[in-house]
Amino acid sequence: MVVGDIATGTDVLVIGGGPGGYVAAIRAGQLGLDVTLVEADAYGGTCLNEGCIPSKALIHVTGLAHEVEHAESMGLHARADIDVGGMVEWKDEIVDQLTSGVEKLCKANGVNLVPGRAEFADANTARVIHGGEGQGSESIDFEHAVIATGSRPIELPGLEFDGERILSSSEILSLESLPESVLVVGGGYIGMELSTMLAKLGTNVTVVEMLDDILPGYDDDITRTVRKRAENLGVDFHFGEAAQGWTEKAAAACVTTETEDGETSEYTAERVLVAVGRQPASDTCNVEAAGLEPNDRGVLETDDATRTAVEHIHAVGDVAGEPMLAHKAYKEGHVAAEVIAGEPTRLDYQAIPAAVFTDPEIGTVGLTVEEAEAEGFDPVVGEMPLRGSGRALTLGDTDGFVRIVADSETEFVLGGQIVAPDASELIAEVGLAVEMGAQLEDIAATIHTHPTLSEAVAEAAANARGSAVHTLNR
Repeated sequence: MVVGDIATGTDVLVIGGGPGGYVAAIRAGQLGLDVTLVEADAYGGTCLNEGCIPSKALIHVTGLAHEVEHAESMGLHARADIDVGGMVEWKDEIVDQLTSGVEKLCKANGVNLVPGRAEFADANTARVIHGGEGQGSESIDFEHAVIATGSRPIELPGLEFDGERILSSSEILSLESLPESVLVVGGGYIGMELSTMLAKLGTNVTVVEMLDDILPGYDDDITRTVRKRAENLGVDFHFGEAAQGWTEKAAAACVTTETEDGETSEYTAERVLVAVGRQPASDTCNVEAAGLEPNDRGVLETDDATRTAVEHIHAVGDVAGEPMLAHKAYKEGHVAAEVIAGEPTRLDYQAIPAAVFTDPEIGTVGLTVEEAEAEGFDPVVGEMPLRGSGRALTLGDTDGFVRIVADSETEFVLGGQIVAPDASELIAEVGLAVEMGAQLEDIAATIHTHPTLSEAVAEAAANARGSAVHTLNR
C-alpha cells in the first residue's frame, strides 16, 4: 500500500545535508527557527562521504607509508606493508563517525530530518519523494528555503563514468585493490592530490592535461615545486592534450588524446580517473518551479546575504558557485540562517583560504602580487624559503616557501601563499591577519615557537619589512 501524500509546514526548509546545508539547519535551529532538512543520500554530503574527508584520510596514510620507505638518509630503513582493503575500511570508519555525528548534531539542535528527494512545487512549497517501495511522498510548506544541493564530478563526452575502467574521484577512493596503472585526466587540484596519493602507493600514474601546466590559477613557482615533487614520485605528465575517448584493449583502457594541432596520442592504463572539475547540482530540485533559473554554468547566483533572485530562497555551497570549498559552504550556511533569523550578517570573501593537499601542500589566502596591483595597491613581498627553516630540515622536507603580500605604504597584510608541509594549517595565521586588518609588524613581532614551521611565516613578514634574520632581505 502506498502511503498517501501528507502536508507539513516549516519556517526553514533546507534541501541538502552537506557542509552548507547542515550548518544552515543547525544554526537556524540554534536561533529558534523551526527547521526541516531534507537529504536524499547521506548526511555530510560529498565532502564527508566522497571528497574532503576520505581523500585526506588516504592521502595521510599513503604519506606515512612513503615516509617510512624513503627515510634512509635519516638512518631509518623500513618497509611499509600496505593493505589497501584495510586502508579503505579505516577511511570508511572515519566517514561513518563523522556522518553520524552530523545527524546527532542536527537532532540535538531541533532540526527535523526528512530522508528523500525534495523538489519545488512553487516558491513556497516543496514535494519530498521518499525512497523505497510504498513510502509515498509529502508536501512541505515553507517560509524560507536554503538550497544546498552541492555539486557532482564533470563527465567528459566519450569518457563517461562506468565504475569499472572510467572512474570519478569518488569511485577511486573506494577501490578494494590497487591498480597497477592509472591515467589521470586533469591536472587540477583533485587530479594532483589523487595522483600523488596513487604514486606513493606504487601505482604507475600518467597525467594528461589540456592546459600547459598543472594547477591552473597558481603561480609558476608554486606549480613548479609541486610538479617536480610529483615527477620524483614517478608521475608522468603530458600537457596540451585533451582526452577524446577510449576503447578496451587487453583488459585495460586505451585513451586517445588530441592536441590543438590535431596530433593524437594513445595511453593505456588499468583504470582512468577523470578529474576535470565539478559542476553545481542545481538541476536536482526543480528550481524553475520556484522562479529560479541557473546561469549557463549551472550556478544559482546570490547576493552577499546568500539570497537568490527569489528573496526568501537562499543558495549556499557549491550550487552557489566558486570557490567550491567546504569551508566557504560552512560560512554561507551560517550567513543564510542568520539572515533568515533577521541578524545583520553578510558575506565577506576577502579572507577565504584555499588548500591543495599535494606533496608539499599548498595554502593560499587573500591577494597575490598581481591581484594586489590590479586592485591599485603598491605591494611589498616577503618570503622565507624552507631550506632556511630548522624545523623543515628536521622533517627532511625543505622544498617550498612562505610568501606574504602587503601594502607597501600601510603594511597591511593583503594575502599569502605557502608551499610547505602542513601549509593547509599554516595559512590560517595569514588568513587571520587579512581578516583582522593586521600589519606586517603584528606577525613579525609575534613570538613564534621554535623550532616550528610557523616561524617561517614570521620571517616572511619580517623579510617584507627588511628585518628578517634567517634569510637574506630583499
